[in-house]
Amino acid sequence: MPETMLLVQMALFLLVVGAFAGVLAGLLGVGGGIVLVPAFFYVFSVLGFDSPQLMQICLATSLATIIATSARSLLAHHRKSAVDWAILNSWAPGIAIGAVIGVMVAASLRSGTLQVVFATLAATVAIYITFGKSHWRLGPVMPGGITRAVLSPVIGFLSVLMGIGGGSFGVPTMTLFNVPIHRAVATAAGFGVIIAVPSVAAFLFVDIAVAPPFTIGAVNLVAFVLVIAMTLITAPLGAALAHRTDPVRLKRVFGAFLILVALNMLRKAVGW
Repeated sequence: MPETMLLVQMALFLLVVGAFAGVLAGLLGVGGGIVLVPAFFYVFSVLGFDSPQLMQICLATSLATIIATSARSLLAHHRKSAVDWAILNSWAPGIAIGAVIGVMVAASLRSGTLQVVFATLAATVAIYITFGKSHWRLGPVMPGGITRAVLSPVIGFLSVLMGIGGGSFGVPTMTLFNVPIHRAVATAAGFGVIIAVPSVAAFLFVDIAVAPPFTIGAVNLVAFVLVIAMTLITAPLGAALAHRTDPVRLKRVFGAFLILVALNMLRKAVGW
């Protein structure tokens, strides 16, 4: 059995991480995964579980939390008739395929490589959040055919490599094709479920040599339970705070924060 003090340290760290991720999710409308992955990496490294496979644990555990949070969000949006089921159903197969491919790629890479991938994608998302304009468009309607066949697996694939749900890539994709922002956010919750379920199922069978206590495959159950418990409590607080804060300023602050997170992850990857 693992040492009691180690479990207490893990629990305290992860409660704080979950609370912070929940506030950010409610405050900025982003999935907690983009915060959870670097936070998990820091927590598990400090506790002595740094290894060439640590990023796989961070990605898989983050995606496991997304199953619960995205499903809850999808049901809430469905009750308000905000989900575009036509988009969700037609894009689901490609997204799921991309997610499974993402797991296979992530399982074959070392933590350092995955850190560079995460940092690059996080910086890209941060730049879009900070400087993207609501009037930007690539087309009048969501694409089908070859374009959908290419874009949908890319969304699933990149989301798994970052350990995030469908919002960071799904929402910009939909809004760029003229889907109203509220409908895009609601539908992206469904993307999150489609990404997380098959990828977590696959991550359960990944062999991890050095893992924190109570880890199945690459999913750490302690982190999963504690983070879910805290995000459910603190996300409404973040949402309430968002209504009292300038959204443009919020996006810029979060964009700057995310760029710093990405640069720090990149710094660790190159050994500085």
